[in-house]
Amino acid sequence: MKRLFVLFSLFLFLLPLWAQVRITVQAPSDVVEGDRFRVSYVVNTQDVDNFNVDNWEGLVELFGPSQSRSSSFSMVNGKTTSSSTITFTYTVTTEKAGTFHIPAATVVSGGKTYKSNSPQINVLPGGSGSQGNSGTSGNSGSSGAHHQSSADRMHTQDIGDRITGKDIFIAVTASKKRVFEQEAVLLTYKLYTLVNISTLEGKMPELDGFHVQEINRQRQPELKMEHYNGKNYGTVVWSQYVVFPQQTGTLKIPEIKYEATVIQQNRSLDPFDAFFGGGSMMQEVRKTVMAPAVTLQVDALPTPKPANFSGAVGKFSIASSLTPQQLKANDATTLRLTVTGTGNMKLMKAPTVPWPKDFESYDPKTEDKTAIGASGSSGSVLYDFIAVPRHQGKFELPPVEFCYFDPDAREYKTISTSAYTIDVEKGKGGSSSSSSSMSKEEIELLNSDIHYIKTGDPTFLTADSALFGSNRYWLTYGAALVLFGILMYVFRRRAVANADIVRRRGRGASKAATKRLKTARKLMNDNNATAFYEETMKALWGYVGDKLNIPVSELSKDNVREKLTARQLSNDLIDQFLCALDDCEFARFAPGDPAATMDKIYSSAEEVINKMESELKRK
Repeated sequence: MKRLFVLFSLFLFLLPLWAQVRITVQAPSDVVEGDRFRVSYVVNTQDVDNFNVDNWEGLVELFGPSQSRSSSFSMVNGKTTSSSTITFTYTVTTEKAGTFHIPAATVVSGGKTYKSNSPQINVLPGGSGSQGNSGTSGNSGSSGAHHQSSADRMHTQDIGDRITGKDIFIAVTASKKRVFEQEAVLLTYKLYTLVNISTLEGKMPELDGFHVQEINRQRQPELKMEHYNGKNYGTVVWSQYVVFPQQTGTLKIPEIKYEATVIQQNRSLDPFDAFFGGGSMMQEVRKTVMAPAVTLQVDALPTPKPANFSGAVGKFSIASSLTPQQLKANDATTLRLTVTGTGNMKLMKAPTVPWPKDFESYDPKTEDKTAIGASGSSGSVLYDFIAVPRHQGKFELPPVEFCYFDPDAREYKTISTSAYTIDVEKGKGGSSSSSSSMSKEEIELLNSDIHYIKTGDPTFLTADSALFGSNRYWLTYGAALVLFGILMYVFRRRAVANADIVRRRGRGASKAATKRLKTARKLMNDNNATAFYEETMKALWGYVGDKLNIPVSELSKDNVREKLTARQLSNDLIDQFLCALDDCEFARFAPGDPAATMDKIYSSAEEVINKMESELKRK
């Protein structure tokens, strides 16, 4: 046992030495001229003998480096993990706008020298639109920290201030303004804002004359700073659509209406009064933002179109495989055609396969392996063609042609596969042999005139074997009637239960609140404070609204107090619930330790909902 303990301790001691030394640079990707920000170099080991940083070209070092160390050790299901890091942090500022590089750092560990990368940072000119961040020095970290930093620079308006079209607007760009019919056009809707917004809602309407595909965002868009018209805007590409015009002429993509929620601040309100129920320091204001219309000139495809034109517009290639190439009569062979490229792949037609005359062919099976992107659908579409030869011999399968239109070259192009030789041997069995001597025309004639006579011993049915009137018939009939009656009873009870909307909402209130609190806990673990407070507020308001059957338009603290009092709940519990609402609303915008505050708010909300559920069940 003592030997195992020594080996385990030696393993923990040598584990950091075996790990590859890495230096991670944490810094914002954009800042405003004159801002102070932090640059941190995180080394994944504390065994560091020497640390050096290259020259700060274009940047001014104010303070540093400060050092911090951290270590962790865990054992889960017998698996041991440990980590140890040391972080060197500099406070830096800028003197001029431009694009610069964070200097690379070098460390010596275990007698070896390691060097970090040198990420780029964009310094924007000081503008009147956004607030400087000279007082904020916590803008180090990952993209999440950068997102928070950019959001912090947005100007928070006073309550009652007018929100103009220069404070928030959406710009629309088209990848092309003049295109051919069926050619892909990328539409980009980019948000510019000087004010803090919490939500933005809007969607492309149904368009006549276009096939529309939206590019799905892989993650939540991040706000970035951009200097535009002398001001530093927070910008984000909000949505992108790829449209394929189906008509020719001048086509218009109409305006899109977006609804933004702007956060305004009541600066005259004392924070302590707001904390003790004297009002809210923040107010949400709805603002309509119109994305401008876009006009496209769509040209018709050149005429005459080739007879084998597939309808595909873009750039493509084709490949093929035939399996098997040697087979017996009446066995199947499969030709796989793979069309790869970029364009209107969801709208093109399958190629035509010139099978030999005596082959019976079937419609192809299609497998779509495409993804929507800036140039249209890209990827591959697989076509599996199955054919059955009806008699023996050697057959030639000519090349399969695929004709498409190349908008860059402004011409039709035809590509083709290789030709194949198919060796068909004589089939086995009487029916196979007889059919193998027939041509395709003879098979088609049989299908339209008379089919083969079935051979073998016949099977006869006696009068006693008939189903109608038998015991089995009446038993099945009776069972069906009983099953019908049971289903009518069950569906009637379900309809009556579903009709009681008030009781159904009340029963589901606790379940819905628990689901929202689980989402809030996940957001808290991800350190997403804004979304956490929104989800917690929804859990509290949603629970009391469903439980007391209060419409959303009538939800207020006074109304909730009145309804809860009518249900004979204790004043202490009512005050605790309303206090949880106030704490959550205040903590959403108050400074302090976000992690500790979110944990306190979550515990308070969970506790008061559980208490209220127990009290209401007893009532």
